[in-house]
Amino acid sequence: MFTGIVEELGHVVAVQDLPDAARIRVSGPIVTSDAKHGDSIAVNGVCLTVVDVEDNTFTADVMRETLVRSSLAKVAEGDKVNLERAAAVGQRLGGHIVQGHVDGTGTILAREKAEHWEMVHIGLPPQLARYVVEKGSITVDGVSLTVVTVAEDQFTVSLIPTTLELTTLGRRKPGDHVNLEVDVLAKYVERLAVPHLRAIAGEETQ
Repeated sequence: MFTGIVEELGHVVAVQDLPDAARIRVSGPIVTSDAKHGDSIAVNGVCLTVVDVEDNTFTADVMRETLVRSSLAKVAEGDKVNLERAAAVGQRLGGHIVQGHVDGTGTILAREKAEHWEMVHIGLPPQLARYVVEKGSITVDGVSLTVVTVAEDQFTVSLIPTTLELTTLGRRKPGDHVNLEVDVLAKYVERLAVPHLRAIAGEETQ
């Protein structure tokens, strides 16, 4: 589990294409300071398992499902990436509950700059729209953010200077793809509620 509070901005050292998979090596002195084989590190919001650690870098395998659902399919050597280690028991939950299981990708549509913050408009895939609510939580490239406004096909988030400076979101341009993970609680509520709602609807039609 993660919290969506990015610990450092790392960069991709190497990418190796494999049959239906990929292997990436990422540089991140902070997240590798205590990392070992089998640990989890979120890369742009994608939970990856550490294969090995060497000289402030770690290697992780990316399976086909992850390549299909996330922007890691297009990651290249030199790209900046958001990094976060798995949450430790007993620490403060600064963001929200993040699994590191990307639900899909969105597209940066526009950016509106203000003096002390920036509003970013992000395209929302139709299958995820029902899980996004105004003032709810969403993870964008591994960053826990609060939804400002939401429509059927897009939503907005407001970025403070720290987020702009210390994460990839300060560098994303219109047209760029970002990883999205909706609030897992919304998905569980839907899963539990739908059978009951269908049963009620069936009773009303009888």
